[in-house]
Formats: sequence, structure tokens, C-alpha cells
Amino acid sequence: MNKFAPLLTLFLAILLIVAVPDGLAQEKPGKVVCIAFYNLENLFDTIDSPDTDDKEFLPSAPGQWNSQKYYTKLQHLAEVINRIGAEESKNGPLFAGLSEVENRNVVEDLVKTPPLSSRGYSFIHYESPDARGIDVAFIYQPRFFKVLESKTIAFKIPDNPGFRSRDVLLVHGLMDKEHLYILITHWPSRSGGLKVTAPLRIAAADLCRATTDSIRKINPSARILIMGDLNDDPVDESLMGHLKTATSIENVSDSVLFNPMWLLFKDGEGTLAYKNAWNLFDQIIVSGTLVNTLKPGYRFFKAGVYKNDFIIQKDGQYAGYPLRTYGGKTYLGGYSDHFPVYMLLVRSKK
Repeated sequence: MNKFAPLLTLFLAILLIVAVPDGLAQEKPGKVVCIAFYNLENLFDTIDSPDTDDKEFLPSAPGQWNSQKYYTKLQHLAEVINRIGAEESKNGPLFAGLSEVENRNVVEDLVKTPPLSSRGYSFIHYESPDARGIDVAFIYQPRFFKVLESKTIAFKIPDNPGFRSRDVLLVHGLMDKEHLYILITHWPSRSGGLKVTAPLRIAAADLCRATTDSIRKINPSARILIMGDLNDDPVDESLMGHLKTATSIENVSDSVLFNPMWLLFKDGEGTLAYKNAWNLFDQIIVSGTLVNTLKPGYRFFKAGVYKNDFIIQKDGQYAGYPLRTYGGKTYLGGYSDHFPVYMLLVRSKK
């Protein structure tokens, strides 16, 4: 038996009293599981594809993207994902949302790369109409999470027929016989200007909100998670005014979406930095049914930004930033320009 197991149990018991609603704090701690989201920063293969704008990621490109660099990036990303939540859950992330993947092949290569390969991940990926050719994807461990159905929800702007972006990926599955609905999304970037592009992210927020409302009409007690790179912070209008997220557990009912990343952002946490300012674009948001302590089953316990020392730039003007793959056209051999985020769900003992 692990000699640290009793200490971990005591630690979780203390955290339950501090971090979760009073109703849950009265119960004995039980199973703790980890879920995650990670923007992989341009996970492209080296093959020229007519369907994607991949000219920057070819051996002939100025950055000289090649097989060695591709497999190094796969190894780096696999190491990061494998470690997320390792201290709290020996199984690593039971499932994770991913963004900035070029195609199905790169996701398959990732889950087959050690040390991630030892966990036996399966994956879900659909091609999206994004102009850059980057998609979202979902990886999961089938022994813990059973997929019942998956589909994409088209993201369109009615008065802008030429608009192309990532579709929303919706996965419905079972975890310990409990139904979960997960939306994986990557909202439009701020490229072109914050004010000019804000309506696009508001439209993406409206789509996600409409999707969760539709799920709840069919199943009012549905447990729903939204995870993605939202390209907005938790305090922005797209989240507060359109996705309609609550910022404290006290204001959460079953029909409300709770955003635990709001407090992290207020405390100065971020997942990416630009000009010495931190943003927390990568978020995991949960329905009130994953917070409500009066019902049995999994519920929200804790959220965080995964910032292990080995994925942090150590020196230079970008010291403290995520250690990325490229700095401009200079190959840095890092991981991603985003830190991943994670969430712990707890299922109390009966």
C-alpha cells in the first residue's frame, strides 16, 4: 500500500471542508477524478494537406517543421497530459478536451505516444470548417468513461455566410453510470482587434448557452460541462452576459452555469500571457447540477491551472510564460503557448 495514501485522504478531507459547499463537507470523501482541457498550440503533422492552411508547418516552411520536431512535440504534450491531476488521481485525466489539432491523425498519434499510451485513451474528432484547419477533439479512457453519442454543432453567423470557425463538439457519456454532457469549444480569436471580434465570441457563447438549454429541456437534471479556449476572460461580456455564468457557488441553482475560473482569474491566475498581461482564456464551466450537494453523484470539487515547472519558460523576456514550441520563427522545442486547466470531481461515499 502507498505509504502516502493516509496523508492524501486526510488532505482531501480538509480540502472538502474548505473548497466545497457545506452539504458535501459533511460527507466522507470518496472517489476523486480529474478532467482537463489543453490548447495544444498548432499540433500539425508534416504532410501538406489541401484542406488545411498548414504551410507554416511543413519542412519547406521558414520554421522547418519536420518529423523530429513533430514527434518531440507529441512526446512533450503526452507527458503534460499524463501528469495533470496525478497527485490527486492516479488515473490522470479520465477525459480531456483538446484544441488546435490539425486532423484525426495527429490526435491518434498523440494518444499512442508514451507515457500517455499506457492509459489506453480513445478519442473523438470531427473535421471542422475552420479557415486555419484547426479543430477540437476529445480523448477519454473507455474503462472509466463510456461514450454514448457524439456530434458537432455548427457555428454559423447568419448575416456573415463566409464566416468559418470551429464547430462545437458535443459528447454524451457515462461515468460510473452517471450521464455527463461535455461541450468542447474553441471560440474565435481576438486577431483583428478586441472590439471588432467580440461579437463573434458573443455568438459562440450564445450557441453554447442554447445547446445547454436544449439539453436541459430534454433532461432537467443533466450534468453538463463546457470546456475550451474561449479567447475571452471569465469577466468578459460573452461569459457573464451571454453564457450567463455565476461566479460563486452560493448563486448556483440547477439551471445556472458555474464558472470556477472567475475566482482564479481575480486572484491573478492565467493560462497565457501577452505583453506581460495574463489572460485566462482556457476554462472549464459546470452546470449547477454538478454543484448541487443535495443530489447523489459526482460534483464539482476544485478547478486549477496546471503550471508544472517543466512547462514554464525559465529565462529571457518571456520568463514565467508557458514554454512554447516556437517563438516567432525560432524553434524553442517547448510544449504549448497555453497552460492546461483541470477540474476535480468528487463522488462521496454513501
